[in-house]
Amino acid sequence: MDYDYLIKFLALGDSGVGKTSFLYQYTDGSFNSRFISTVGIDFREKRLQQLQLYQSKGRNHRIHLQLWDTAGQERFRSLTTAFYRDAMGFLLLFDLTNEQSFLEIRNWVEQLRLHAYCESPDVILCGNKADLEDRRVITEWRAREMAEKHGLVYLETSAATGQNVARSVETLLEKVMIRMETAVDRAMLPGRRGRPKDLNDADLNAPSAHTCTC
Repeated sequence: MDYDYLIKFLALGDSGVGKTSFLYQYTDGSFNSRFISTVGIDFREKRLQQLQLYQSKGRNHRIHLQLWDTAGQERFRSLTTAFYRDAMGFLLLFDLTNEQSFLEIRNWVEQLRLHAYCESPDVILCGNKADLEDRRVITEWRAREMAEKHGLVYLETSAATGQNVARSVETLLEKVMIRMETAVDRAMLPGRRGRPKDLNDADLNAPSAHTCTC
């Protein structure tokens, strides 16, 4: 395949928040109102000719993007967490019409800190189903307060209308590309051997005590 980067994103959130519909809207531009619960894990792919989204040193990057769709049910949690470490970024969704899905955000963030490739991965928090304004129970200020508490970017999205769906993915992609280019030790990014370093670690730039040729 002819591309510069293979990027893997994982969509997370409680069952029924709209992860599958969100990803279909992004890759296919379509929406199916019929709810089909994801069993285990599935993925969508999209090839991007990276023109408007990200440009580095005057060069456009060709991106092959894999979007992994995870089951939100508790019984699949041990299966889906196995995929966290290989993902380079995360789309964390909750349902603006469902209080419990909002309260579960802190648990999902904790799972990411435990299982992702570093303790502070790139995450976009998406308040989904923004088109259902008459059924909304989570105000924008509550959602932004939660996002700020956990250091997340927040966007309100709708898989039905497409509102901010592409923007969410593009924002995450830009954050990941910047992290990749500024990483001191690129060998420690997902997909390579060894435990990745937290790129926010103050000791990251310190001289290494030894070298490894493995």
